[in-house]
Amino acid sequence: MQFEARIAPLNGKLPKVAYRWDPETDILTVACKGGPKGSGMNGTVDLEGGDGSFVIIDVAGGTLRGLDVVTWPEDVRTVASLAPPDAAKEGQVTFPARRSQPGIAAVELDTALTVDKNPAESVFHIRVGRQRPATVVRVADHLLVEIDKQSRIAGLWLLDVPPFPNVEATA
Repeated sequence: MQFEARIAPLNGKLPKVAYRWDPETDILTVACKGGPKGSGMNGTVDLEGGDGSFVIIDVAGGTLRGLDVVTWPEDVRTVASLAPPDAAKEGQVTFPARRSQPGIAAVELDTALTVDKNPAESVFHIRVGRQRPATVVRVADHLLVEIDKQSRIAGLWLLDVPPFPNVEATA
């Protein structure tokens, strides 16, 4: 199944990203604070990889407001030269309400998910589906989204991610 995502002009200031790691579950939460209000779908777009990986995109007022990496892919690759692309523009990613299901709260998409990280684990690139040409949009200070020519999410770039908390017991 495909789900349309559009690039809209940024009305207001660029949102700020707040990251939070859950040390017990390895879930990484990305929240966009201070974004403009919109109208449209409220709920989630759930991206489920064939290997059980799972990313949930939070949508409020039809606009991407954050995401959760709930289950990481089995093979997260470390790429020494991983560097985020330059964003073509600042904007917001919107998800139009569907006339046939206006009250829908969640959409689940089965797709391939792959993750690359830099050696410091401060940059993560989540690829959605196969690699393809896409427009890169800065939707928050430390979050880039790739949208392909068919108006689908092609990737997510998480930048300046804090380190996973050290939960080892001290003796």
